[in-house]
Amino acid sequence: MGGFLSETVEVLKAPGHAGPAAATAADAEAKAADVGQAGAAGRAGADATARRHGKLLQLHSLAQSRAAVVAPPRFGLLIGESPAMKSLFETIERVAPTSTTVLIVGESGSGKELVAQTIHERSSRRDGPFLALNCGAIPANLIEAELFGHEKGSFTGANRLHKGYFERANGGTLFLDEITEMPIDLQVRLLRVLETGKFFRVGGSGEVPTDVRILAASNRDPRQAIAEGRIREDLIYRLSTFPIRVPPLRERADDAVLLAHVFVEQFNDEHGTDKVLSAAAEDRIRTAVWRGNVRELRNVVQRAFIMSDDWIQVDDACGLPIVASGAMSTGLSDASVNFDGARITIEIGATLAEIERQCILSTLAYCRENKREAAKILGMSLKTLYTRLALYKGLQRSTTSEIRSGGDR
Repeated sequence: MGGFLSETVEVLKAPGHAGPAAATAADAEAKAADVGQAGAAGRAGADATARRHGKLLQLHSLAQSRAAVVAPPRFGLLIGESPAMKSLFETIERVAPTSTTVLIVGESGSGKELVAQTIHERSSRRDGPFLALNCGAIPANLIEAELFGHEKGSFTGANRLHKGYFERANGGTLFLDEITEMPIDLQVRLLRVLETGKFFRVGGSGEVPTDVRILAASNRDPRQAIAEGRIREDLIYRLSTFPIRVPPLRERADDAVLLAHVFVEQFNDEHGTDKVLSAAAEDRIRTAVWRGNVRELRNVVQRAFIMSDDWIQVDDACGLPIVASGAMSTGLSDASVNFDGARITIEIGATLAEIERQCILSTLAYCRENKREAAKILGMSLKTLYTRLALYKGLQRSTTSEIRSGGDR
């Protein structure tokens, strides 16, 4: 056998000498090589096909996610396609062309300033200035000079004449954000400007005429603000000639996912990247309760964008808020009192004890288990809150024990 193999090897090496045995061995070896090459080529082809298929799936997903933001449903500076937003768009469309004073009410982060800007841009004053002033961000001793301006030498440090917001916004729109934070004594002067269209600069003796449209906003219920003495009732009546309510994000259906895609595209443009929001991230965004509304959503998406590579994942590390899943579990089962992540629903027949317990546990969940913050919101001491929680925990253990032992038998 060894001589045959040696002979075969020698024959194969010698050109022109290919006997039947050598030819057979050579054919077998050649076929094996062909099969090996074909197998390798097949595997390489399969791998290439898989890579192409994966790439196609990735591109398809990318195209689907981008389709929503290529031409998102816009109305001025606002984006949304939910019924709540469509209703808001119709309201703005009607009031924008008029000169009516508008009071915009909505939760923090819901987009009140964007509503004001959209009203301005769709009005006859669109070519005039749009100035925004946050009444709660300026110290009480400075806001008067900021609003109405001051004459040179009117107070220490007034080295020159300064034109205030009312003067600089002439011919345009002045947006007074957080109007309920304006000092009460200054509200009297604002009311006079609204009624006469004239004002005095600080330290001035002559009236200055102004032609501005006032848009005001607050994250407080106007009636509650009046009851708390935060704002004059006559000023609210004057400002709320046409009130507009901006819906919170939780009332806007799938707008949260749409806005998230828009934010991702903005970040991609800023950083020259091509990241995509994953399907899992969409689901988590859709089910989260955004108590900080659009502002909170944008912050979470931005953090997720920074932390992710090609596919953006949204998790608790990004500051994702609590998730609403029907009635939130709070340890005990109450069909008559339910928490959806933002509101408590109380059905007729619920006992006061049930209502109190659900209110405490739901507020704690809303505050992400921050007991000090929950106690502050509930208006109780931290010690009382701990006592209640210990009581509820004991009741839960008792109920669980009864269930395991078969209850009353």
